[in-house]
Amino acid sequence: MRRAIGAAMARSKREIPHYYVAETISLAKALAWLAAENARRPMTERLLPAALLIKAVATALKRFPELNGFYTDGAFHPSVKVHAGVAISLRQGGLIAPALLDADGKPLTQLMQELTDLVKRCRAGSLRSSEMSGPTVTVTNLGDQGTDSVFGVIYPPQVALVGFGRIAERPWADDAGGIALVPTVTASLAADHRVSDGHRGGLFLIELRELLQRPEELNA
Repeated sequence: MRRAIGAAMARSKREIPHYYVAETISLAKALAWLAAENARRPMTERLLPAALLIKAVATALKRFPELNGFYTDGAFHPSVKVHAGVAISLRQGGLIAPALLDADGKPLTQLMQELTDLVKRCRAGSLRSSEMSGPTVTVTNLGDQGTDSVFGVIYPPQVALVGFGRIAERPWADDAGGIALVPTVTASLAADHRVSDGHRGGLFLIELRELLQRPEELNA
């Protein structure tokens, strides 16, 4: 496992001219909406923030197709669909990133169910070949036990990786000019400079930020 990861990451850093951008995003509206939504759902259908973040990434990528696809044979090949590779740590060590297929077109309930199933089958070693070969972009989420931010290495032949640090309360200026503690997350983008540049990468993170201020729209 370590040899395979090392070989892929060494190839990535050798061949891909990475650039990095990051944005700290307020999740006050997103988490309030999730709490209200989950209060109306049975326990088995409740949503985790991870599903909302993945759906927001997949939705934002529809406006930034240069971040979704493959760089092969000296050219970029965009993907019409967003197949979000989800980085999952294995109990025995190592990391794998199978795909949530068509993540941009699925409602949150279905995405949450498929994410739960994907993690379970990943750790049981029962993934499908399409899930391993299909990711068009990777999303890594460090969760509650992680650090403030993560700057990942792109998995070739993909051209981008989106990372989320842990959700943490930080001082935040509200619209009225006051300061309050609000839940936030730092989102980062690692992208391939052969295909896009920092300006477009920054606009992608702004789009991601704005989508998370309208979480109800991501439930479609």
